[in-house]
Amino acid sequence: MNEALPDVPEVRVVGLPQLTSGFDLVERLDLPMHLKVHGPLEPLGGEQLAQLSERINLKGRGGAGFPFHKKLRSVAEAAIKRGVRPVVVVNGSEDEPACRKDTVLINRAPHLILDGALLCAEALGARTLVVGVTRESTQRSMEQALAERGLSNGRRSALKAFVQRNPVRMVTGAAASLIRSIDGGPAVPPGRKTSASQNGVGGAPTLLSNAETFAQLAIAARIGPERYGNTGLYDEPGTVMLTVSGAVARPMVIEVPTGVPLRYVLQLAGAPPVPQGVLTGGYHGRWIDAATVNEAIVSRNSLDAVGGALGAGAILPITQETCPLGESLRVAQWLAEESAGQCGPCYLGLPAAARGMEDILNGGGPAALEALKQVAKNVKRRGACSHPDGSAMFLESTIKAFTDDLAAHVLGNGCGRPVEGVLPLFEDGKMPTGIPGGGEPDDNGAGSRQKIYVDWTLCRGHGLCADILPEVFELGADGFPTVAQAKVPRFAEAKALRAVRRCPALALRLEEDTRAQAPAKNLPVLSQGRGRRALGR
Repeated sequence: MNEALPDVPEVRVVGLPQLTSGFDLVERLDLPMHLKVHGPLEPLGGEQLAQLSERINLKGRGGAGFPFHKKLRSVAEAAIKRGVRPVVVVNGSEDEPACRKDTVLINRAPHLILDGALLCAEALGARTLVVGVTRESTQRSMEQALAERGLSNGRRSALKAFVQRNPVRMVTGAAASLIRSIDGGPAVPPGRKTSASQNGVGGAPTLLSNAETFAQLAIAARIGPERYGNTGLYDEPGTVMLTVSGAVARPMVIEVPTGVPLRYVLQLAGAPPVPQGVLTGGYHGRWIDAATVNEAIVSRNSLDAVGGALGAGAILPITQETCPLGESLRVAQWLAEESAGQCGPCYLGLPAAARGMEDILNGGGPAALEALKQVAKNVKRRGACSHPDGSAMFLESTIKAFTDDLAAHVLGNGCGRPVEGVLPLFEDGKMPTGIPGGGEPDDNGAGSRQKIYVDWTLCRGHGLCADILPEVFELGADGFPTVAQAKVPRFAEAKALRAVRRCPALALRLEEDTRAQAPAKNLPVLSQGRGRRALGR
């Protein structure tokens, strides 16, 4: 099982530090130390910033990789056209269990992020700056940084600046979720997709980008595009912040120039010399096999070319001794629970996909594999955010990357290997497994607090439970539910209660899942045969 990965794990750098400059001097760069390390920063005009971003080919570092200069120009044009002040939003919501690079930057170099955001705010004429976070440590560090600069949300402030704290949820990091929460709504995506650049916070054009993106902009604005381009690749200059965890001896956040071989990064973290596979880009990313690892370099284009993904910068190797499908099943189950519960293809499709993966492991054969492929295909491009798309990409990549293991489970008696649980997850939708300091427990999280049971002595197969609670119940060919007991996702608890009350045969009951309150003792272990999976929690 992987080592602990706190909010601020070990930080390493390959070559000369840029974003991590000063980390060897102090734990956190306050404003005076920040200025000593990085020096003053002169303001730039809007078009100057756009040209700078274009020359260094700056793309969003949150996963989507959208060109920053296009976003900047789009916001400026919309604000001028409508005659309104735009808003600048820093997205520091980092809610994947395996991602810590933005959390490290906010905790240790908050002023570098604010430099980039304030450059944009001044260039655009913005009067509002919001920093979105989900962890107590990042909220505390960023609020302290704003205070050190004399920035506040006061009525008389020329620039209103504040921190927006949201629950720790995978969907919280979506741009639309953050904007909706800033406007006073829940931190989940709205029912329809909108462009923040055109219609963001309060309906105003909004420049929203990832925390690292603003920090990279601040570095480039100080040293200029020529010096910035001297580091890394010609077409993707600069450095990249990565979080390396999984089956490694030393989980870490590492700043590396683009172009560094991926195998060297893994070696620094103490990964197996020949990993069975490496998940690139996090849990919305893609797997690459051991042979491909030797070809890959750290860059968006290189990883895309070999079937991987840079994504949110998470790199997770696994050993030869674990079952890769079992590891992926744990992630698929977590992704299913992270649904906002709004879009049918997501909150119905992702649990169905996780069940499909479990069916494969439990001997479902070719039919189970085909069912999983169909479900993954059906959920894509049908949600209000990218969560179903990213989850489907992860599932499809798993099927493609581990063909030998897949054949062993589909056509034989399984691979015979246990599940070591090397991929970090949140327990009960709240805290990361083995990750202390992962934020405050969230009463509105996705973890299960209740279980629903079917009393077979009473059930008459009316099927109403499947209509009311499709997240949990499916009807078999005989018309009866296919499960006898199941955890209830938090977003579906009200529907579960309604199902219990409306069951004509009174065959359903809800109980508090007391095991969900206790810490997990063991991780799932797959039996060597095709039969069943033993759960140790």
